[in-house]
Amino acid sequence: MGVRIGNLLNRVAGAAVLALVLLITSTGLAIWWNARQDSRPVSDAIVVLGSAQYNGVPSSIFEARLEHAIALYEQGVAPVIVTVGGRAAGDQFTEAVAGREYLAQAGIPEEALLAVEEGVDTLQSMRVVAAALAERGWNTAVVVTDPWHAMRAERMAEDSGIEAESSPTRQGPAVQTRATQFRYILRETAAYLLYRATGESVAGAPGIG
Repeated sequence: MGVRIGNLLNRVAGAAVLALVLLITSTGLAIWWNARQDSRPVSDAIVVLGSAQYNGVPSSIFEARLEHAIALYEQGVAPVIVTVGGRAAGDQFTEAVAGREYLAQAGIPEEALLAVEEGVDTLQSMRVVAAALAERGWNTAVVVTDPWHAMRAERMAEDSGIEAESSPTRQGPAVQTRATQFRYILRETAAYLLYRATGESVAGAPGIG
């Protein structure tokens, strides 16, 4: 009897491990697949997720997102670009303002820019953006972020009440090497699964929070 119970427990444990491996693998593959998609429906707004900025100057990751948003705006995807992101301790500028100023200097009209100066991670950013859009009677958006971040960002946007599609960047440090891509996919897999399990976000490296 003891041997049978031991065998049963081993089988249950083995099945649980296999299920976990399959879940992690399938999520990673979904992130990889989603990163290669690019949806650009006509929407109310283009939402650019913030990343690091240095005294008002966007980091290379943030700049890549902003440049992609400019291209989408020029293609007529949406009449407004929304930048979002708060201020880290010691910063003089919020990510949202740094992004807005970059876009203004690139020639985007002031009336086409909206800075939402809150958000320390992706989930909080999506929630404050959803509120800002709702105040204006808008509910559709194309989300601009790094490829590996796109699936989680789109999911969080939808959970926050935005009808969202994603148009990831195709340039910048997040896509430069295969090693970088693999590292981002691993981290995003963990972050996405944690969000699905707990409903909470994860603060971390650019494109991961």
